[in-house]
Parts: sequence; C-alpha cells; structure tokens
Amino acid sequence: MKKIQKDFYNAFTDLQCYILANMNKGSISGVTATHYNIIEFIYRHEGVTGKQMAKAFGISQAAISKQLKFLLENKFIQQDQSSADRRIFNLSVTDDGKFIVDNSENFRESVTVKFGKILSPEELKTFTELLNKALTHISEH
Repeated sequence: MKKIQKDFYNAFTDLQCYILANMNKGSISGVTATHYNIIEFIYRHEGVTGKQMAKAFGISQAAISKQLKFLLENKFIQQDQSSADRRIFNLSVTDDGKFIVDNSENFRESVTVKFGKILSPEELKTFTELLNKALTHISEH
C-alpha cells in the first residue's frame, strides 16, 4: 500500500471510529447502524412501505422485514394499514424513533460545526465534493 493510501486508510479509520463511538453514545441497546438508517429513511419518507424500502436499499423484502420486525417490536416505528389497499402497511416513526433521529441529527450538526471551524469555506466545499464523489462511486459498486 502506498504511503498516501495508508495515510488515508488510517485517517478514515479514525474518522469511522469517532463517528461510530459518538453515534453509539446515546444508543439504545440492540439498535444497529442498519436500524438507524432505516429509522431515518422512514422518518424522511413517512408512509413508505416495506416493499418500497427493500427496493430503495437494494435488498430483499425478507431482509428488510427482519429489520422492520425488530423496530416494530421495540416500538421505534409503527405500521398502519392503508385505507386504499388493506394489503399495504405504511410505516412511520414513533416518538422513540424520533428520539433516535433527533440524536443523530444533533451529532451531525455538531460535527458540521466542528468542521466549519477548522476548514475554510473553500476547504469545506472541496471536502464536501470529495465526499459526494466517493459516496457516489462506492454506492455504484
């Protein structure tokens, strides 16, 4: 591994550990990063169905159902039967789920403020562009 790649690897590892450690500070036992992502998705797409989520996440309905079951049983989300089609159940976030979303948003805002203090506006713009480029490429593969 070239030195610059090793330096990036080490810096990224530190960033990942920082994010995960802070994400887990106020975490609820048993709630995984996948659960966080699902709760956030439902929060931003109120009324989404399990089928729609499976398609959006690029996973099987069985895989999403397993995750939704945990979140339903622990009352982080709820499902309501559609009045238009009784076979369809729309998902929404409960107050406990909203608590998770709020903590996650507070953490992101805190990190954004910290980055804003240490990076110039131009550096922040460049960093954002690089993150978006990397995420686009990673999500395609």
